[in-house]
Amino acid sequence: MNTALEKLLLVIVAKAPVPGEVKTRLYSDLSPAAATELYCCFLQDRIAEMGSLKGIDLAIAYTPEDSGAYFAAFASNGFDLFPQNGKDLGERLNNIFVQKSAEGYDAIAIVDSDSPDLPKSIVVESFELLTSDRTEAVFGPCYDGGYYLVGLRKPHPELFRDIPWSTAAVLQKTLETAAKSAVKTKLLQHWNDLDTFDDLIEYYHKYKDAPPESVWTGNKTFKYLARLESITRRILSPDP
Repeated sequence: MNTALEKLLLVIVAKAPVPGEVKTRLYSDLSPAAATELYCCFLQDRIAEMGSLKGIDLAIAYTPEDSGAYFAAFASNGFDLFPQNGKDLGERLNNIFVQKSAEGYDAIAIVDSDSPDLPKSIVVESFELLTSDRTEAVFGPCYDGGYYLVGLRKPHPELFRDIPWSTAAVLQKTLETAAKSAVKTKLLQHWNDLDTFDDLIEYYHKYKDAPPESVWTGNKTFKYLARLESITRRILSPDP
Protein backbone atom coordinates (compact mmCIF):
# COMPACT_ATOMS: atom_id res chain seq x y z
CA MET A 1 0.00 0.00 0.00
CA ASN A 2 1.01 3.60 -0.59
CA THR A 3 2.66 4.78 2.63
CA ALA A 4 1.70 8.39 1.86
CA LEU A 5 -1.74 7.55 3.23
CA GLU A 6 -1.11 5.50 6.31
CA LYS A 7 -3.95 6.15 8.74
CA LEU A 8 -6.61 3.65 7.65
CA LEU A 9 -9.88 2.59 9.25
CA LEU A 10 -12.28 -0.28 8.66
CA VAL A 11 -15.76 0.19 10.14
CA ILE A 12 -18.21 -2.70 10.49
CA VAL A 13 -21.82 -1.50 10.61
CA ALA A 14 -23.96 -3.71 12.82
CA LYS A 15 -27.35 -3.92 14.48
CA ALA A 16 -27.92 -5.22 17.98
CA PRO A 17 -29.17 -8.83 17.59
CA VAL A 18 -32.70 -8.32 18.90
CA PRO A 19 -35.52 -10.64 17.73
CA GLY A 20 -37.89 -8.74 15.51
CA GLU A 21 -35.22 -6.22 14.50
CA VAL A 22 -32.67 -8.23 12.46
CA LYS A 23 -32.94 -10.46 9.37
CA THR A 24 -36.71 -9.99 9.20
CA ARG A 25 -36.82 -11.13 5.57
CA LEU A 26 -36.06 -14.64 6.83
CA TYR A 27 -39.07 -14.88 9.13
CA SER A 28 -41.17 -16.82 6.63
CA ASP A 29 -38.66 -19.69 6.94
CA LEU A 30 -36.93 -19.07 10.29
CA SER A 31 -38.30 -18.05 13.66
CA PRO A 32 -37.27 -14.59 14.89
CA ALA A 33 -35.11 -16.30 17.52
CA ALA A 34 -33.33 -18.48 14.93
CA ALA A 35 -32.81 -15.53 12.57
CA THR A 36 -31.31 -13.56 15.46
CA GLU A 37 -28.96 -16.39 16.42
CA LEU A 38 -27.92 -16.62 12.78
CA TYR A 39 -27.14 -12.89 12.73
CA CYS A 40 -25.01 -13.36 15.87
CA CYS A 41 -23.01 -15.91 13.86
CA PHE A 42 -22.64 -13.37 11.05
CA LEU A 43 -21.17 -10.89 13.52
CA GLN A 44 -18.83 -13.40 15.12
CA ASP A 45 -17.53 -14.55 11.73
CA ARG A 46 -17.06 -10.99 10.51
CA ILE A 47 -15.20 -9.88 13.65
CA ALA A 48 -13.02 -13.00 13.76
CA GLU A 49 -11.89 -12.46 10.16
CA MET A 50 -11.42 -8.70 10.21
CA GLY A 51 -9.86 -8.68 13.67
CA SER A 52 -6.63 -10.06 12.25
CA LEU A 53 -6.07 -7.22 9.78
CA LYS A 54 -2.68 -5.53 10.18
CA GLY A 55 -1.97 -1.83 9.81
CA ILE A 56 -5.68 -0.92 9.73
CA ASP A 57 -7.63 0.48 12.67
CA LEU A 58 -10.90 -1.32 13.41
CA ALA A 59 -14.28 -0.09 14.62
CA ILE A 60 -17.88 -1.19 14.98
CA ALA A 61 -20.60 1.38 14.33
CA TYR A 62 -23.69 0.01 16.04
CA THR A 63 -27.38 0.72 16.13
CA PRO A 64 -29.55 1.42 18.06
CA GLU A 65 -27.70 3.97 20.11
CA ASP A 66 -28.41 2.22 23.43
CA SER A 67 -26.94 -1.15 22.36
CA GLY A 68 -23.34 -0.35 23.28
CA ALA A 69 -23.37 -2.83 26.17
CA TYR A 70 -23.82 -5.76 23.78
CA PHE A 71 -21.00 -4.67 21.50
CA ALA A 72 -18.64 -3.89 24.39
CA ALA A 73 -17.70 -7.57 24.38
CA PHE A 74 -15.96 -7.05 21.04
CA ALA A 75 -13.77 -4.19 22.24
CA SER A 76 -11.26 -6.76 23.51
CA ASN A 77 -10.83 -7.87 19.87
CA GLY A 78 -9.31 -4.47 19.10
CA PHE A 79 -12.45 -2.76 17.85
CA ASP A 80 -13.34 0.80 18.74
CA LEU A 81 -17.07 1.21 19.33
CA PHE A 82 -19.40 4.08 18.51
CA PRO A 83 -23.12 4.48 17.73
CA GLN A 84 -24.44 5.22 14.28
CA ASN A 85 -26.03 8.61 13.83
CA GLY A 86 -28.63 9.57 11.26
CA LYS A 87 -32.26 9.26 10.17
CA ASP A 88 -31.66 6.71 7.39
CA LEU A 89 -28.92 4.45 6.07
CA GLY A 90 -27.47 7.05 3.73
CA GLU A 91 -27.20 9.65 6.45
CA ARG A 92 -25.65 7.15 8.87
CA LEU A 93 -23.02 6.06 6.34
CA ASN A 94 -22.14 9.62 5.39
CA ASN A 95 -21.86 10.63 9.04
CA ILE A 96 -19.33 7.86 9.65
CA PHE A 97 -17.12 9.19 6.86
CA VAL A 98 -17.48 12.77 8.08
CA GLN A 99 -16.74 11.89 11.70
CA LYS A 100 -13.78 9.63 11.05
CA SER A 101 -12.24 11.85 8.39
CA ALA A 102 -12.31 14.66 10.95
CA GLU A 103 -10.36 12.37 13.28
CA GLY A 104 -7.53 12.27 10.77
CA TYR A 105 -8.10 9.07 8.80
CA ASP A 106 -6.76 9.15 5.25
CA ALA A 107 -8.95 6.33 3.95
CA ILE A 108 -12.02 4.70 5.46
CA ALA A 109 -13.91 1.58 4.39
CA ILE A 110 -17.30 0.57 5.73
CA VAL A 111 -18.41 -3.05 5.47
CA ASP A 112 -21.74 -4.65 6.32
CA SER A 113 -22.44 -7.61 8.62
CA ASP A 114 -24.37 -9.78 6.18
CA SER A 115 -21.59 -11.52 4.23
CA PRO A 116 -19.95 -13.69 6.91
CA ASP A 117 -17.52 -15.42 4.54
CA LEU A 118 -16.06 -12.20 3.10
CA PRO A 119 -12.27 -12.59 3.29
CA LYS A 120 -10.07 -9.86 4.70
CA SER A 121 -8.05 -9.93 1.46
CA ILE A 122 -10.89 -8.03 -0.22
CA VAL A 123 -10.76 -5.35 2.47
CA VAL A 124 -7.00 -5.08 1.99
CA GLU A 125 -7.59 -4.67 -1.75
CA SER A 126 -10.06 -1.86 -1.09
CA PHE A 127 -7.42 0.07 0.85
CA GLU A 128 -4.79 -0.63 -1.79
CA LEU A 129 -7.11 1.02 -4.32
CA LEU A 130 -7.96 3.91 -2.02
CA THR A 131 -4.33 4.66 -1.27
CA SER A 132 -3.47 4.91 -4.95
CA ASP A 133 -3.74 8.22 -6.77
CA ARG A 134 -6.30 6.84 -9.19
CA THR A 135 -9.16 5.93 -6.87
CA GLU A 136 -11.36 8.11 -4.66
CA ALA A 137 -14.18 5.65 -3.99
CA VAL A 138 -14.40 1.86 -3.87
CA PHE A 139 -17.53 -0.30 -3.86
CA GLY A 140 -18.00 -4.01 -3.29
CA PRO A 141 -21.04 -5.00 -5.35
CA CYS A 142 -23.60 -7.55 -4.19
CA TYR A 143 -25.54 -9.73 -6.61
CA ASP A 144 -28.81 -8.13 -5.47
CA GLY A 145 -27.81 -4.67 -6.71
CA GLY A 146 -26.53 -3.27 -3.42
CA TYR A 147 -23.01 -3.18 -2.04
CA TYR A 148 -21.24 -4.89 0.87
CA LEU A 149 -18.41 -2.35 1.13
CA VAL A 150 -17.93 1.33 0.44
CA GLY A 151 -14.58 3.03 0.86
CA LEU A 152 -13.66 6.70 0.47
CA ARG A 153 -10.61 8.90 0.82
CA LYS A 154 -12.78 11.84 1.90
CA PRO A 155 -16.50 12.39 2.49
CA HIS A 156 -18.78 12.58 -0.56
CA PRO A 157 -22.27 13.25 0.85
CA GLU A 158 -23.83 13.16 -2.60
CA LEU A 159 -23.12 9.42 -2.87
CA PHE A 160 -25.58 8.72 -0.05
CA ARG A 161 -28.30 11.21 -0.95
CA ASP A 162 -31.54 10.25 -2.78
CA ILE A 163 -30.54 6.57 -3.03
CA PRO A 164 -33.38 4.00 -3.23
CA TRP A 165 -32.12 1.91 -0.31
CA SER A 166 -33.10 -1.78 -0.13
CA THR A 167 -33.74 -1.96 -3.87
CA ALA A 168 -31.83 -3.47 -6.79
CA ALA A 169 -30.91 0.04 -7.99
CA VAL A 170 -28.72 1.05 -5.01
CA LEU A 171 -25.30 0.58 -6.60
CA GLN A 172 -26.38 1.69 -10.07
CA LYS A 173 -27.78 4.95 -8.75
CA THR A 174 -24.70 5.50 -6.58
CA LEU A 175 -22.33 4.97 -9.49
CA GLU A 176 -24.35 7.36 -11.64
CA THR A 177 -24.02 9.99 -8.94
CA ALA A 178 -20.29 9.33 -8.65
CA ALA A 179 -19.88 9.78 -12.39
CA LYS A 180 -21.78 13.08 -12.33
CA SER A 181 -19.56 14.28 -9.47
CA ALA A 182 -16.37 13.11 -11.25
CA VAL A 183 -15.50 10.80 -8.33
CA LYS A 184 -12.91 8.28 -9.52
CA THR A 185 -14.42 4.91 -8.65
CA LYS A 186 -13.33 1.26 -8.66
CA LEU A 187 -15.33 -1.91 -8.09
CA LEU A 188 -14.21 -4.93 -6.11
CA GLN A 189 -15.38 -8.44 -6.95
CA HIS A 190 -18.99 -9.40 -6.39
CA TRP A 191 -19.93 -11.07 -3.12
CA ASN A 192 -23.25 -12.27 -1.78
CA ASP A 193 -25.06 -10.88 1.24
CA LEU A 194 -27.21 -13.42 3.08
CA ASP A 195 -30.61 -11.75 3.02
CA THR A 196 -33.04 -14.43 1.84
CA PHE A 197 -33.63 -18.10 2.55
CA ASP A 198 -32.35 -18.96 -0.93
CA ASP A 199 -29.12 -17.12 -0.02
CA LEU A 200 -28.78 -19.41 3.01
CA ILE A 201 -29.32 -22.51 0.90
CA GLU A 202 -26.70 -21.32 -1.59
CA TYR A 203 -24.28 -20.66 1.28
CA TYR A 204 -24.88 -24.16 2.67
CA HIS A 205 -24.11 -25.78 -0.68
CA LYS A 206 -21.02 -23.58 -1.11
CA TYR A 207 -19.42 -24.95 2.07
CA LYS A 208 -21.03 -28.35 2.64
CA ASP A 209 -17.81 -30.14 1.66
CA ALA A 210 -15.51 -27.95 3.78
CA PRO A 211 -13.62 -29.80 6.56
CA PRO A 212 -16.06 -29.66 9.51
CA GLU A 213 -13.44 -29.31 12.25
CA SER A 214 -11.24 -26.71 10.58
CA VAL A 215 -11.50 -22.95 11.13
CA TRP A 216 -12.32 -20.97 8.01
CA THR A 217 -13.97 -17.68 7.20
CA GLY A 218 -17.70 -17.99 7.79
CA ASN A 219 -17.61 -21.38 9.52
CA LYS A 220 -19.73 -20.36 12.54
CA THR A 221 -22.51 -19.35 10.18
CA PHE A 222 -22.26 -22.60 8.25
CA LYS A 223 -22.31 -24.75 11.39
CA TYR A 224 -25.41 -22.98 12.62
CA LEU A 225 -27.15 -23.41 9.26
CA ALA A 226 -26.30 -27.10 9.24
CA ARG A 227 -28.20 -27.53 12.53
CA LEU A 228 -31.38 -25.80 11.35
CA GLU A 229 -34.26 -28.11 10.52
CA SER A 230 -35.63 -25.74 7.88
CA ILE A 231 -32.30 -25.88 6.03
CA THR A 232 -31.92 -29.66 6.16
CA ARG A 233 -35.58 -30.08 5.17
CA ARG A 234 -35.05 -27.95 2.07
CA ILE A 235 -31.83 -29.81 1.22
CA LEU A 236 -33.52 -33.21 1.53
CA SER A 237 -36.72 -32.14 -0.21
CA PRO A 238 -35.91 -29.33 -2.63
CA ASP A 239 -38.75 -27.57 -4.39
CA PRO A 240 -39.46 -29.06 -7.83
